Amino acid sequence: MTTLSTPLSLNEIAERLQGYDPQALSAQHVNDFLAQLVQPVREQESLPLMHAHGRILAQDLVSPISVPPHDNSAMDGYALRGAELRTDRPKTFTVVGTAFAGAAWQGSVHAGECVRIMTGAIMPKGLDTVAPQELVKAEGDSVHITPGVLQAGDNRRLLGEDLMAGQPALHAGSRLGPAACGLLASLGLPTVTVWRKPKVAYFSTGDEILSLGESPREGAVYDSNRYTVACMVKALGCELIDMGVVRDEPAALEQAFMQAADQADAIITSGGVSVGEADHTKAMMKKLGDVAFWRIAMRPGRPMAVGRIQRANRSAVLFGLPGNPVAVMVTFAAFVRPALQHLMGWQAPALPLLKAKSTEALRKKPGRTEYQRGIVSSNAVGELQVSITGNQGSGVLSSMVHANGLIVLGHAQGNVAVGDEVDVMMFDGHL
Repeated sequence: MTTLSTPLSLNEIAERLQGYDPQALSAQHVNDFLAQLVQPVREQESLPLMHAHGRILAQDLVSPISVPPHDNSAMDGYALRGAELRTDRPKTFTVVGTAFAGAAWQGSVHAGECVRIMTGAIMPKGLDTVAPQELVKAEGDSVHITPGVLQAGDNRRLLGEDLMAGQPALHAGSRLGPAACGLLASLGLPTVTVWRKPKVAYFSTGDEILSLGESPREGAVYDSNRYTVACMVKALGCELIDMGVVRDEPAALEQAFMQAADQADAIITSGGVSVGEADHTKAMMKKLGDVAFWRIAMRPGRPMAVGRIQRANRSAVLFGLPGNPVAVMVTFAAFVRPALQHLMGWQAPALPLLKAKSTEALRKKPGRTEYQRGIVSSNAVGELQVSITGNQGSGVLSSMVHANGLIVLGHAQGNVAVGDEVDVMMFDGHL
């Protein structure tokens, strides 16, 4: 659970944001607000490298060794002095030995001589170039090299060209993906210090929500949000606390919020924040914490609650999302995801927006940001193009299944004509 020394109140954060209006909040204002609200988890743990994939590095990591630790061959071939190559006629070298990976060759090499060498083997002293075996003509103990096919220094890996001892290998806040884990292994490091995984509690609210296994009833729907949010939270690398469905009843809601705040660094709910819904959820959020209720200038996903739920000297960040399935996924992608990355201590860049040409006309009102589900592909001349997935209703979850990105139509943007370029946020495995 996150311990905050001197947290800013929501009012203090709002006062810092020029143009803040909770009844017509721009998408940019939402992210600016959350960047000040969310405090990163600062508890560290040491893990075996084999179990560190996806975790966030807690300390700058300085390379204890150089990689590679010596000049070595990048190819199977023949090591020689590049200065002896000729540009006007073939050059013949005499092979005086073989260098294998794993041990330095101990012989000496004189003018006109070379060493048969294997990939990864240490370059023999005084030699600086490797002629790939496919570029030479070998006859007994001699190799002939055609002029112009090789330059001095070719096919040699230099000591420390990947990492030099004493230089930073990775910085705190880096996510340990496959390449980063391999890099740490190349430094001989068996363990790594990472930030603790944030704990994120989730529950759906509403008397109309059915859990899987319950019999259908009139006016009720099965809870899809619980599963989409769970998948998105776990894909980011957070620990999920699944609290199921909570009925829209004050005592049950109070118990759920207190239980969530006792265990979690962040709480995500869906439903109960829209105008016209039963106000038990909103009332309980206000009772137990410092919470703001926003009407965001966006589509889908206009209603959202954000704040903190207080428990003794601890607080959990709260994200109260709308109830419609697509609105939940869009608000998660646009706002909750970057906030959770900050909570994780992950110095993650914002998802890049690609440019693609729209294959159809899109209606858009200036004054709000719209996120439409799109399918990005290449046209006949190799340019990126995007088309919508059909019905863009906020309850049409199948349209998210078919999409590979979100068309982002900016706050001030108007209608889009066929062939106009639009921004696209591509899905990257976390959505």
